[in-house]
Amino acid sequence: MNSFIAVVLVCANTIAQADCNDDRASEVRKVRVSNELGCTNGWQEIISRTDLSEQIGKTAYLKTECRRVKRAE
Repeated sequence: MNSFIAVVLVCANTIAQADCNDDRASEVRKVRVSNELGCTNGWQEIISRTDLSEQIGKTAYLKTECRRVKRAE
């Protein structure tokens, strides 16, 4: 059975979206979720409660990814 890792990357506006990855992001947040829909829910609320909210849309943007993780059987 598979699970997923929901990832949100905070990247500077000067970084192209295609180049925004774990290594180039100023912040990376990850959480295990049970399905792909879980990868899309809740990030806005989480980020809005941090000091990062001041940067988003001005000097930085968010990129979300959903990564499949195979569980050991």
